Amino acid sequence: MRDQVIVDTGPIVAFINGRDRYHGWTKGQWAEIRPPLLTCEAVVSEACFLVRRFAGAEAVILELLQREILQIPFRLSDCVGQIVWLLKKYADIPMSLADACLVRMAESYEGSLVFTIDKDFTVYRKNKRARIPVILPPDLK
Repeated sequence: MRDQVIVDTGPIVAFINGRDRYHGWTKGQWAEIRPPLLTCEAVVSEACFLVRRFAGAEAVILELLQREILQIPFRLSDCVGQIVWLLKKYADIPMSLADACLVRMAESYEGSLVFTIDKDFTVYRKNKRARIPVILPPDLK
């Protein structure tokens, strides 16, 4: 079992959408992770937006929060300066607000892994220079 996993938007969407390219891979990864998975409100907002066309999918995401499978320990207002710095540093990628929040969370939770299908996390660095350990599909490594 893995612990201290920070989850990005992609795995949430892929878990819910059975037609997603990474649905099977994501389900397998979720089976190996001990809840709760940590995330931020920006990720939840992105995920709800991306699944909005699937009946009941937004409610499923909120149920994951209600059942504490997902938890949101991150407070953007506590990290605005660091988030602005990250957004400027990675403006050429460009980095989303959600990604910046997850990088900041990776800095705050020593030994954590970021569960993502976003290859940009192989470029991002925590604490300015350190690689971010990721759970990433093999075809994206």
